[in-house]
Amino acid sequence: MKNGEEVTVNSRKYDGRVSRSWRARLKRREGPLVVVEGVFEEEVRHPLLGLIVAGTLSTEFFWADRWYSVFRFREPSGALRNFYCNLNTPPTFGDGRIDFVDLDIDVLVAPDFSYQVLDEDEFELHAERYRYPPEFRLRAREALAEVLALVAARRFPFDLNPGGETY
Repeated sequence: MKNGEEVTVNSRKYDGRVSRSWRARLKRREGPLVVVEGVFEEEVRHPLLGLIVAGTLSTEFFWADRWYSVFRFREPSGALRNFYCNLNTPPTFGDGRIDFVDLDIDVLVAPDFSYQVLDEDEFELHAERYRYPPEFRLRAREALAEVLALVAARRFPFDLNPGGETY
């Protein structure tokens, strides 16, 4: 994958089926970190995020060695809308794709860095249904603690400068 290249991001369930898929453009690749950007082409009404207007920019941070990803949503004006953190298996990169298994737990972070942990009950349900390996339960809990620590300390990718960029 090269900077500027279009990629498909696939969020999968543990059984391998794609639950969500979208297009994005590779912005940066540095060691285990891959950053892509996408733009909402259509308005989306989300049960927790409310109305996401067309033109909303999504900067997405994936690490090959971490059990989470971070999405930074900005309004078409450039103003920070929120962060959405997804607990997932470390993604695989290749053939124009980013693939990961969504482990259901999410963290919604407001611009003031207050946050909500979401869908822990869904994680438990799917852990039983799909028989997640014990390592998945442990890694999910560790990843959640790591994300919350990054938010609290405002460390990358939550280290916004006055212009709203993290780099």
